[in-house]
Amino acid sequence: MSEKTIPYKIYLEENELPTSWYNVRADMKNKPAPLLNPATLKPMTAEELETVFCKELVQQELDDTTPYIEIPEEIRNFYKMYRPSPLVRAYCLEEKLQTPAKIYYKFEGNNTSGSHKLNSAIAQAYYAKKQGLKGVTTETGAGQWGTALSMACAYFDLDCKVYMVKVSYEQKPFRREVMRTYGASVTPSPSETTEVGKRILAEHPGTTGSLGCAISEAVEAATTREGYRYVLGSVLSQVLLHQSIIGLESKIAMDKYGIVPDIIIGCAGGGSNLGGLISPFMGEMLRGERDYRFIAVEPASCPSLTRGVYAYDYCDTGKVCPLQKMYTLGSGFIPSPNHAGGLRYHGMSAVLSQLYDDGLMEARSVGQTEVFEAAEQFARVEGILPAPESSHAIKAAIDEAMKCKETGEEKTILFGLTGTGYFDMLAYERFHNQEMTDYVPTEADLKVGFDGLPKVE
Repeated sequence: MSEKTIPYKIYLEENELPTSWYNVRADMKNKPAPLLNPATLKPMTAEELETVFCKELVQQELDDTTPYIEIPEEIRNFYKMYRPSPLVRAYCLEEKLQTPAKIYYKFEGNNTSGSHKLNSAIAQAYYAKKQGLKGVTTETGAGQWGTALSMACAYFDLDCKVYMVKVSYEQKPFRREVMRTYGASVTPSPSETTEVGKRILAEHPGTTGSLGCAISEAVEAATTREGYRYVLGSVLSQVLLHQSIIGLESKIAMDKYGIVPDIIIGCAGGGSNLGGLISPFMGEMLRGERDYRFIAVEPASCPSLTRGVYAYDYCDTGKVCPLQKMYTLGSGFIPSPNHAGGLRYHGMSAVLSQLYDDGLMEARSVGQTEVFEAAEQFARVEGILPAPESSHAIKAAIDEAMKCKETGEEKTILFGLTGTGYFDMLAYERFHNQEMTDYVPTEADLKVGFDGLPKVE
């Protein structure tokens, strides 16, 4: 197809929107290892998981054989308020780089939450409401997930209690206020409001917190309140399932114009946006229909894939959640207070961990400063101020495009632009003032986390 016929932004018609989520586990030869009960080290049963999670979400979490799961009509109707999201051809970035590469990005920041997180938040709130619950509890890092969940809970008239990683709570007060605008209560974590929070503060006085800490507090808050359940914004298989809407829309749009990506790139924290973007493309590769190159990009300060170990670990710092087999830095690892708050989880999705261990996906880590350099370069030519998390994918996309410039190869690159950075101006300010640091954990730092891994045969 002629270059001139591909628009800057490719939108789908309403009748082209996916009606089912895609479950990549159905096509995986090696399935993700089961969640284990931390007390018995036996696979978690549905009944055990239902004390923490909503019943229908547990069924989705345990289902590794059904390829397509229908999206309920109520959720599809909500999606229509901000979906389809645009698939954008980065013509201006290509011109600036003088690269023969063709660069596309799927932009998920065109909703009030500012990120892709709303795709799963509305689904989880829907199932909580359907179950007749009073409310839900959760954690949030940079605040995108907490914001999205507060919006979804307001829509379904559910109470929403958010435990926000303390460093992000302090760095991003406006994100906190958006959550409160939608009716959520927001507590900096670790806090004195839970027993696990008190214990973490006693063991790590002055800690800036972590997603693992916040998860522990949110789980305790849910399991000690009648009519509440815990919901999670990343890592779990159910979340990757809901986020497959990103990849499904991307593939439908690309197929419409005869575009086939060679390289697909996403930032990686817990794995929700990366897993959602790559799922249908990975499914094609798993079925032997087409070949792609997948790249996960994570912060050098929290490098679970590139420097972690593949082992069973606690999903939270307080060790109250199930054990998951994943690439991990150890549940006791407290990352440095970098500005990519959504990429500070100690482990990686079990689905993505298995795909990475099977050699079906690459991973690389990048430093904060070079990420913000890429963010600024992108903002100046594409007109969108990207979130720090998304900027990890931008950095890798630019690197791959420059390799094409060196070799003359005309590769097609697709990356996920997960959200906007308008609540991250403190980070941009520190970058512009040359106050940003590039901390990388030492082997001794990592050993502390590894030494705390549970002994699972």
